[in-house]
Amino acid sequence: MIKVVLADDQELVRAGFRMLLDVEDDITVVGEASDGAEAVTLARSHRPDVVLMDIRMPTLDGIEATRQIAGVTGLEQVRVLILTTYDTDAYVFEALAAGASGFLLKDSGPAELLHGIRVVAAGDALLAPRITRRLIRQFTATRTAQHASDDRLAVLTTREREILALVGQGLSNEEIAAELVLSPATARTHVSRAMTKLGARDRAQLVVIAYQTGLAH
Repeated sequence: MIKVVLADDQELVRAGFRMLLDVEDDITVVGEASDGAEAVTLARSHRPDVVLMDIRMPTLDGIEATRQIAGVTGLEQVRVLILTTYDTDAYVFEALAAGASGFLLKDSGPAELLHGIRVVAAGDALLAPRITRRLIRQFTATRTAQHASDDRLAVLTTREREILALVGQGLSNEEIAAELVLSPATARTHVSRAMTKLGARDRAQLVVIAYQTGLAH
């Protein structure tokens, strides 16, 4: 069962999400938060699999709440799926850099939202179709290129760097395996090792690192 916390300052929005999720056999809503501070508290107390997080909320915004959740020892398995009406370069990168595992627009369809929850709960990264990697690439280039350093990549093998570059391009383990003529299991192992060596909590963080260090372009 996938445990979900809903974080949105609009009660009507939360009610709509709850109605959608409560009818699913594999998803249950364990808490609702009206601001980012409440979301952090609920994440600590309920240890949900996924927090559906709005960005613009009072007291503490969704990006800072995401950063706090990602920084709490013991909450490593809590994934944050950002939901917002604001489709901008900055929000995409800030959310992922803060520790979000996915990013969807609020006008996404019910099927897309349910799919997103399941994908993120499984540990994969998720970006809405309209929030393309081009936006992340442009924002990262202007904001972090001057600070990027290859030092952190020194811990990776040549193969792991190749894997990281392909993860940054949005390829799945199966696609990476086909690209490098590996078995999917071997590709998955390389991805896991890269995550461990780089201290990335999930695949979304690998995407950020790939762009920050210039491996993905």
